Amino acid sequence: MAIINPYQTYQQNSVMTASPQELTLMLYSGSVKFIKLAKRAMNDKNFQEKNTNIIKAQNIIQELRSTLNADIDMSTDLEQMYEYMYSRLLEANMKNDLEALEEVETLMTDMRSTWKQAMALAKSN
Repeated sequence: MAIINPYQTYQQNSVMTASPQELTLMLYSGSVKFIKLAKRAMNDKNFQEKNTNIIKAQNIIQELRSTLNADIDMSTDLEQMYEYMYSRLLEANMKNDLEALEEVETLMTDMRSTWKQAMALAKSN
């Protein structure tokens, strides 16, 4: 008999019942989490874990890119930002560049904060 992990069940339920706005926030938060884990792994010289977490962050960026609506002008700017962050993560992974990871972490944290503010404004209107 399989053991059920209550935390995993909670996470799955959270994703399944989240609004599109909440899902986007979860993606931003997940990318920041994986970048932090990659930074720690890089500092610990655990290159396999660094690689795994950077790839997870890159996959999230690809998912964010796939959700862009080309009919909205701002999507072009976001596409360029996501492409830049993706390439910086690639560089961080190939060159063990901690500065590149920190740059993407800062950009993604700022985007997450902006998204939270936009969600709060939308709720208040």
